[in-house]
Amino acid sequence: MARKIVDVAAGVITRADGCFLIGQRAPGTFYPGYWEFPGGKVEAGETAADALTRELDEELGIQVERLNPWLVREHDYEHAKVRLHFFEVPQWRGTVSDHVHSALAWVRPGGVDRGPMLPANGPILKALSLPRRMGITCAATMGVDAQLSALDRALDQGLRLVQVREAGLAQDARQAFAAAVVARARAAGALVLINDDEVLADAVGADGVHLSSRRLMMTEQRPDRPWVGASCHTRSELEHAAALGLDYALLGPVKATASHPEQAPLGWEAFSALSAGLPLPVLALGGMGDADMREARSAGAHGFAAIRTCWA
Repeated sequence: MARKIVDVAAGVITRADGCFLIGQRAPGTFYPGYWEFPGGKVEAGETAADALTRELDEELGIQVERLNPWLVREHDYEHAKVRLHFFEVPQWRGTVSDHVHSALAWVRPGGVDRGPMLPANGPILKALSLPRRMGITCAATMGVDAQLSALDRALDQGLRLVQVREAGLAQDARQAFAAAVVARARAAGALVLINDDEVLADAVGADGVHLSSRRLMMTEQRPDRPWVGASCHTRSELEHAAALGLDYALLGPVKATASHPEQAPLGWEAFSALSAGLPLPVLALGGMGDADMREARSAGAHGFAAIRTCWA
């Protein structure tokens, strides 16, 4: 007999320095001593967003002013099968007070120094370490030297995720360019993924690979790389990326683009509907710039990917 799924709302509460809040489960509860994201069970008649707003008031004494839908993951614990609705809570008021946890801690993405975490929350920590902006290279169009100079500027300004997509370069030039990108990114602490070429990714020491939508749908097992993402245009492609356990997906075009003027843009409403309820971060693609970040995250996007605006 199938176990009933219990819906739970969980909040990634952030503050201005980028840290997020986790709590340690108290004695007398399931998994005492484990760390978790604050939240609780969705009660009858509540939406997950309503439940989280109520729980954060009850558990922490804070009032939610803005929350963004983010990820939905299922986990089968011994005591229950749960569906966790994760929201990002970037805006709230009040003073955080500990009402139900043994301890609270503010931690940085990629630098969580508390453990153990509840098993369902492990993948969430990796997702939180994924940068919010991806720059996609276009050296074949703007020139290798100009692209590397633009990359240097972008890294200095905080870009931490780069996709090398250079089918227009000859093989030797492409490898030399990719190696130069990896060297610069490594010095800045940024991640580099190579589009659709695992051999090149290995040759230049990249952090992972990015699959085209065509390659994605031909793939039956996740490539053995630390970071793997994919381009998607449909719900079935997004669901396949999730089934493979990929680390992120790109979805677009959200807006009209100069590179693909023939493609009708999705718009934010369709983006939100297509990406809802998925267990992996989805970045918006197509006509994106920094001014779109808040709207993108309100629509459930982890962030955005861009070609031209990242190098302007």
